[in-house]
Amino acid sequence: MRKNKMCRPEAPLVSAFPLRKWHGLCEVEWLKNEEVIDPTEDRNFYITIDHNLIIKQARLSDTANYTCVAKNIVAKRRSTTATVIVYVNGGWSTWTEWSACNSRCGRGFQKRTRSCTNPAPLNGGAICEGQAIQKLACNPLCPVDGLWTEWSKWSTCGTECTHWRRRECSAPAPKNGGKDCEGMVLQSKNCTDGLCMQSSLFQKSSEPKDKSDEFGYSSAPSTDDVALYVGIVIAVIMCLVISVIVALFVYRKNHRDFDSDIIDSSALNGGFQPVSIKTARTADLLAAPPDLTSAAAMYRGPVYALHDVADKIPMTNSPLLDPLPNLKIKVYNSSGLVTPQEDLSDFSSKLSPKLPHSLIDSDTMGRRTQSLVRSRDPSCTAFGSFNSLGGHLIVPNSGVSLLVPAGAIPQGRVYEMYVTVHRKETMRPSVDDTQTVLSPVVSCGPPGALLTRPVIITMHHCAEADSEDWLIQLKSQSQQAQWEDVVVVGEENFTTPCYIQMDEEACHILTETLGTYCLVGQSVSAATTKRLKLAVFGPVTCNALEFNIRVYCLDDTQDALKEVLQMEKQMGGKLLDEPKTLNFKDSTHNLRLSLHDVPHTLWKSKLLAKYQELPFQHVWSGSQRNLHCTFTLERFNASTVELACKLCVRQVEGEGQIFQLNTTLSEDTQCIDTSLLDPASNITTLVGPNAFRIPLSIRQKLCSSLDAPQTRGNDWRMLAHKLNLDRYLNYFATKSSPTGVILDLWEAQHFPDGNLNRLAAVLEEMGRHENIVPMATDH
Repeated sequence: MRKNKMCRPEAPLVSAFPLRKWHGLCEVEWLKNEEVIDPTEDRNFYITIDHNLIIKQARLSDTANYTCVAKNIVAKRRSTTATVIVYVNGGWSTWTEWSACNSRCGRGFQKRTRSCTNPAPLNGGAICEGQAIQKLACNPLCPVDGLWTEWSKWSTCGTECTHWRRRECSAPAPKNGGKDCEGMVLQSKNCTDGLCMQSSLFQKSSEPKDKSDEFGYSSAPSTDDVALYVGIVIAVIMCLVISVIVALFVYRKNHRDFDSDIIDSSALNGGFQPVSIKTARTADLLAAPPDLTSAAAMYRGPVYALHDVADKIPMTNSPLLDPLPNLKIKVYNSSGLVTPQEDLSDFSSKLSPKLPHSLIDSDTMGRRTQSLVRSRDPSCTAFGSFNSLGGHLIVPNSGVSLLVPAGAIPQGRVYEMYVTVHRKETMRPSVDDTQTVLSPVVSCGPPGALLTRPVIITMHHCAEADSEDWLIQLKSQSQQAQWEDVVVVGEENFTTPCYIQMDEEACHILTETLGTYCLVGQSVSAATTKRLKLAVFGPVTCNALEFNIRVYCLDDTQDALKEVLQMEKQMGGKLLDEPKTLNFKDSTHNLRLSLHDVPHTLWKSKLLAKYQELPFQHVWSGSQRNLHCTFTLERFNASTVELACKLCVRQVEGEGQIFQLNTTLSEDTQCIDTSLLDPASNITTLVGPNAFRIPLSIRQKLCSSLDAPQTRGNDWRMLAHKLNLDRYLNYFATKSSPTGVILDLWEAQHFPDGNLNRLAAVLEEMGRHENIVPMATDH
């Protein structure tokens, strides 16, 4: 590029030129952005004898304003400024390497890219022409895993008393890097049921012998070897018989000691009075509680029965769900007190000193567990003592509970059990960019406790439940504090240790392993949605001119809101409006918060921008508890005591919520009412039959009636279908009483106000007319 500018002095300066004969020539200078150009320093500039400025080669740095200045002793003149703009056309960078094929096998494509940055277009220069992305079709071969053919027929029985069969890894054979078959090619077994006697006929037959030698096997055992094997078998049988006799003797001795102990104590039945005792019994029998051990032995289903077989009511047209008589119940709160007027030591003292330590498990599950649980935040923990009658642990106002069904704890054992919600950031599992924590971290124990049927852990979640949009995974924490995958919801099978029932707001985990659990979700589409709970707080007392509005964006679980309410109570805050729910999508868009309709004559906002934003990843991951932002308003006069405005919270290009804020700035110190969050005022532990809506005798009848398969199909499978619990029937089918597990899950879902009349209506719809009776709403 070449740009010339001629400096021509204006008329007044020209008229002064004759003075040069006495005072020298006129001085001419060129200015670049008001700085003098010196061609000796920058040889890209050249000034001709006629004072023309020549730019030899255009450079990006030559973009500037150029001015010619002529002066002498009389006057000074400036030319009009000439603007020189150097245009830079864009140029392509080199191509990147080809990417890997996006398909593991079959038709796909690979691509490479380049960018218009060599150089990038500047000052209106032309952009690059051509494609920035190139794609190339690819078709990698699919790996084929090998599969076995069917076994061949067994060979004839040889002189070694064995026969053979074989198979090949050719149905299909592995190729393209596929896995080879696992297992044996050849299989052999004894063909005489272990009674192998060689005869002279076999010894004379050389062909089978050669065939066996081919595989490297020795000849059949001798007569002495057979006698040795028979002697070993007889010895093993004698040992087993002696072991059974000793075990039976020990059992009867313990059983006799147990009965003599329980006559004067109600500890083993949890403090409950006996029920449904037949009036035909003698006075001595009426004075003693029922024999718990014999009752459990007579019932072939789960250990629900608490009476002997004579007390069982057959499935007839008698009232099915009549409530049991009022039973005594021991209620523990999370502060460790026992009602009525009994503490844990009193409860333990009721157990007979003659009971073996294995029945109480005091070494592993007693004082150590109790001290561990009581050291935790009582508002996040519930604990109590349970035996085979079962019960319910509830962490108040958190949506978290642990249901221990009757029969889950082995007969005669007492466990100190607990359930707690962890609020420390370090306890939460780490997630990647596509994952999010959907539930609180919940622990239940004691870890390693032996359970004979599943317990049910209930916790709230914040997933907008749609199985097609979510991949939800249950994780558990190992003893090494490492998070491990347990099961993906919807992918349970016979080998998975848990079953998960997802409801709209809560999930119920059926497991026989006590530990620490959490739900983690992975988005599978941009429509995946999680629920947020929005809560707006302000100070109760405001003596200063500034007024802070705190907006919390929480996972929509009860415990998350409960934690913020407790924290704001300590800070002296109050709710400015009812908390609201917001659906937050996996669209990568931030959460935007803004104030509107602030009375500017009374208040001013100290926020310089029009809004605040919370980054998408901070909101989506769920790993940051108590996520919030603050708006600060300042009143012009201390006499202003009222504030009315709107607060808008919405996801960019998504849904939003509007809060109507109307508050009065008072000087009292009363905080928000969180009395419902006081753990001492809430029942946290229910023990025994009164922990369940369905009476025990009725549960027995339902189990014995519905567990057996029916030709019409109106058995436990139809019950699961009617109660919408039929997502994976195979889980219930593996239990000794499928009906019992289904009813346990129904109890957990509908605690504490399960509608027994609705359950009776379900039985009527199933056509089980012998079970249709009016159901009591309380018991």
